[in-house]
Amino acid sequence: MSAASATRTGTTSPGSPQPSQSPQQPSQSSHGRHVVAVVVLVPVLVALALWAFAWPAARTAPRDLPLGVAGPATAAAQVQKQLEEHEGAFEIHRYADEAAARDAIEDRTVYGAVVVTGDGPKLLTASAASPFVAQLLQQSVTQQAGGAQVRTVDVVPAAEDDPRGSALTSSVLPLTLAGIAAGAVVTLLGLRGRRAIAALVGASALVGLVAASLAGSWLGALTGNWWAQAGALGLATLAVGAAVAGLAALLGTPGVGLGAFVVMMLGNPFSGAATAPEMLPDPVGTIGQWLPPGAGVSLLRSISFFDGAAASGPALTLTWWAALGLGAILLGSALKRRREAAEPAPAEREPALTN
Repeated sequence: MSAASATRTGTTSPGSPQPSQSPQQPSQSSHGRHVVAVVVLVPVLVALALWAFAWPAARTAPRDLPLGVAGPATAAAQVQKQLEEHEGAFEIHRYADEAAARDAIEDRTVYGAVVVTGDGPKLLTASAASPFVAQLLQQSVTQQAGGAQVRTVDVVPAAEDDPRGSALTSSVLPLTLAGIAAGAVVTLLGLRGRRAIAALVGASALVGLVAASLAGSWLGALTGNWWAQAGALGLATLAVGAAVAGLAALLGTPGVGLGAFVVMMLGNPFSGAATAPEMLPDPVGTIGQWLPPGAGVSLLRSISFFDGAAASGPALTLTWWAALGLGAILLGSALKRRREAAEPAPAEREPALTN
């Protein structure tokens, strides 16, 4: 049969090339599913954001807030009984005198203390620990005293240039975003293993230096050792960045979204930076201190205002996050190299013989 007849009959010779297939276009049903997914996903994300940010703020109240009572046993017991009428609000610590109560405040054991004196109650606060809690204690003790004027002493005051702690509170979100950005950029650039770790450590160190310069030197929101502040800010950034990049190394690109969701949607509103962990609903305050934003704020307060008191817990939390994240980066890189080595090399095709 000639080539012309083959063409006329719609058949091709065995050696002739097959006509190319056009790529299949997405069906209308596929587009419809995408539209439905977007319509449903956006409200779900909004609902999660409102739950994470608005719910703790709407339920702010003292829950086992550590508070000291000092003075003569009989008078102190009476004050303690009055405070315990607010069921579940305060966790009372008894101290022999005012000096012991001051030491407890400076050690971050309690947020404040009521000292019973011959001239009436005296309130000791620490606005550096939380300006919101210091104001709350003043209102509560004044109410307990029947509206009488209560002498208040701020044992550990906040920075003069930031008496309400606004600058310190506002630093949580930028540090979280910096960590997320560092982890995402390392992932998108394809950095693996030691190169990824070097990039994260270097970026976090620079973030710590810049943040300490802005918050401490320029805004005056922090006091104490400048290098310690820079180290705390850098460690908090590294904890977030390592977590994001580590999840991406193990799970791929979706790991970036998962890490960002945990530290942004949970860590940021659960940190208690604007109030205190004990002011958030249970167990939100506890969970917040297990995540990098909450641990970072607690560490920064301890270093800046309390000479490092109670800094070991949040420092250890941030170190664990950073270590686990960097370890996940190394593990993910090793697993990827093993998969690449196990894949068979593509077979070389022999050229086809022509007639």
